[in-house]
Amino acid sequence: MSASLSPSLPSLFRHCHPCIIFAILVITTIITIITVTIIFLLLTILTIIVITTTSSACLEIEAGEGNLKLFNAATSWQGSKELTTGGKRKWKTPTGHENARREDFEDFLLSLRKYERARKVCGKPAVSGKIFGGQNAPDQRWPWQASLLYLGKHICGAALIDAYWVISAAHCFQKSHEPSDYRILLGYHQLQHPTEHSRQMTVYQLIVHSEFNKRYFMGSDIALLQLHLSVNFTSHILPACLPGPTTKLPIHSSCWITGWGMITEDDFLASPLQLQEGEVGIVDSEVCKMYFQSPDSSSSEYSIHEDMFCAGDLMTGKSICRGDSGGPLVCKLNSSTWFLMGLSSWSLACRYPISPSVFTRLTYFSSWINEKQRTSPNPEPSFAPPQEKPPILSDFTSLGTVHKPSTCMTLVFSQTLLLLLISLRTL
Repeated sequence: MSASLSPSLPSLFRHCHPCIIFAILVITTIITIITVTIIFLLLTILTIIVITTTSSACLEIEAGEGNLKLFNAATSWQGSKELTTGGKRKWKTPTGHENARREDFEDFLLSLRKYERARKVCGKPAVSGKIFGGQNAPDQRWPWQASLLYLGKHICGAALIDAYWVISAAHCFQKSHEPSDYRILLGYHQLQHPTEHSRQMTVYQLIVHSEFNKRYFMGSDIALLQLHLSVNFTSHILPACLPGPTTKLPIHSSCWITGWGMITEDDFLASPLQLQEGEVGIVDSEVCKMYFQSPDSSSSEYSIHEDMFCAGDLMTGKSICRGDSGGPLVCKLNSSTWFLMGLSSWSLACRYPISPSVFTRLTYFSSWINEKQRTSPNPEPSFAPPQEKPPILSDFTSLGTVHKPSTCMTLVFSQTLLLLLISLRTL
């Protein structure tokens, strides 16, 4: 009886065959899911590591004024837009380059670190608070202010915009285009009293705009100076922020001019040659064009063009004077950051009671500045001459001048009245 109740072995397998197949499928599915999950986790971890080690700086820049597109991991470039904030070293990845060399990748990351460092410090002096008057400037107020020396004498102002770059006016270099003839003084407050924070820098390359003074009077009045050695940023030496091509100045912006220029056409700055400052307002271009209208209505030799703008204090007469050429006009565009909006270019005589000054408009030259910096690699330190001790400028015999129209400009009564009304309206 027991034998009849027990099924044979082949019969058992025949009845359980679908169960075995189902079990195998379940086990296979579980193994596949586990394998895929492990692979996914590994890829996720690797992706996080790559992004953390190679792209974090790029992501930070996205939040700033720069607009940079990320590259694909660490091996293939996708291209990037140029970084546009001041105080940086430009770098543009070659579009479509699929196999970037390791040294290119390392240089790219280095440029990002320099950019991020400069972006955080540019336009933010250690001394802040409300600025009064328009006379002696407090120490550390304008840490980007530079003095341009020609054969050892102060001729113009200039401004630091990057660890390797200084900017000034093109007309300051009409005596010579030889870089070795020039020196840049940084960290100076009084030209007669250099301190431990003062530096004298040699010039590696001088780039004067090729269109300077060609199309019209004082057009493209801008020049770049590349230094032999990098500048170490301190509270006494910091770059000014550069504006982008579309940066706008809000109405009633706080703008200031600084320099070691002459007090009047005949009076030099008194000892100890302390940096001077003055608050100015932006003058409407149409009003400024009317102001510089020549008595000869058919003449437009001295006119205001799109690469220029006017500024001044039409009530007190604050304006640029001899020795101020190439110096900065900076405007505070937010609560704590100063942007370099203009360079002192030309004006009427300093003694004119109502005399706006004309400045090179840096937003107009944003692309030119970016291009020149991008195509000029930093020099090898071995090329630099021996560092020189910061000099004491015992006498002030400025060779520079703010260029002035040679013909007489006149204001009819209606023009004078209009300018005064505009000045009162902005108070």
